[in-house]
Amino acid sequence: MSSDAATSRGAKARASRFAVRLESLGVLLLLIVVLAILSPYFLSVSNFLNILLATSVIGVLAYGATFVIAAAGIDLSLGSVLGLSGVVGALSINEVGLPWPIGLVICLATGAFCGWINGLLNAKAGIPAFIVTLGMLGVARGLALVLTNGVPVYGLADAVVYIGQGRPFGVPFPVFVFLAAGAVCHFVLAYTRFGKYAVVIGDNDGAARAMGVRVQRHRIALYMLSGTMAGLAGLLFMARTNAGDPTAGFNYELTAITATILGGTNLFGGRATIIGTLIGALIMGVLQNGLNLLAVSSFYQQMAIGTVLVLAVWLDQVNRARSQR
Repeated sequence: MSSDAATSRGAKARASRFAVRLESLGVLLLLIVVLAILSPYFLSVSNFLNILLATSVIGVLAYGATFVIAAAGIDLSLGSVLGLSGVVGALSINEVGLPWPIGLVICLATGAFCGWINGLLNAKAGIPAFIVTLGMLGVARGLALVLTNGVPVYGLADAVVYIGQGRPFGVPFPVFVFLAAGAVCHFVLAYTRFGKYAVVIGDNDGAARAMGVRVQRHRIALYMLSGTMAGLAGLLFMARTNAGDPTAGFNYELTAITATILGGTNLFGGRATIIGTLIGALIMGVLQNGLNLLAVSSFYQQMAIGTVLVLAVWLDQVNRARSQR
């Protein structure tokens, strides 16, 4: 391929990524306008803060999913790992009696360990990511139920509850965590070798190996990062509800993956953006909030999320075909 052709292809790819983010932003703005017309309660500061608070957990999950999907992987265990991490964190504080800072570290470490197992089985054993993470979905959820006998672990330290329910400057604390995690993940994905290698692996596994990238090791690290973000989401959920709930995060992986794809990350790898994922998470948060304000049944909300996922993948395919022309 000539240098002019390569330059042209790179320019088209960059334009396509920018277009996807604009389309996502357009969808978000359109949703806001429509819901503002349909509900008199939508356009209020308190409601927007509620949207950000509800989005914080899904957004953190989606950040982790972005890295895995960028490398042409998938993590279906996000919601279950969230629940298990919150349970282990709560038990370590309430039942074992460990200081709450150590309990929070254990919460993150639980997620990272689950991610390490996922990555090890996928990269070293060669088991497809879909199967590995689907298996972890069942194992993590079952283990959380076994550890608690299906009963939430209530009553956490005040400092832990503040992380989930505190409002410095009138803004829910989880929102600060959500935005800070997004800033860090954006920097890692866009400006470090770790992030760039993830995209290269997703775009062309063989080319990544030719560049000297240790693909197996990198995949394990990516799944560990995804698991850690699920652990952080579990920490936020645990702190918000003041309990380690074994059923927490049920079906959250579907919403997180939908948000990631809505933001412009290619489901088949090779293209990813954290800023787009943030926009995608806000779309899902605004959609769910609006449906709640309109008193739409939760059953129909699940149907809406599934429909949005299919439409997001279709839009991704359209943009991918357009970028290759």
